[in-house]
Amino acid sequence: MAKKSKGNRIQVILECTEHKESGMNGTSRYITTKNKKNTPDRMELKKFNPILKRMTVHKEIK
Repeated sequence: MAKKSKGNRIQVILECTEHKESGMNGTSRYITTKNKKNTPDRMELKKFNPILKRMTVHKEIK
């Protein structure tokens, strides 16, 4: 039986928006955590995309 999670911190996946629009193969994704009480809306962070070799906007996906 799985242990029930304590608190409001959940894992989220961030995916690059520029890379998705460019049509290139592959994706740039990061896994991070967020507190769903402090940030109820979707996260948006600037992270490094190794395929495009620059900083790009990564948005939270479900």
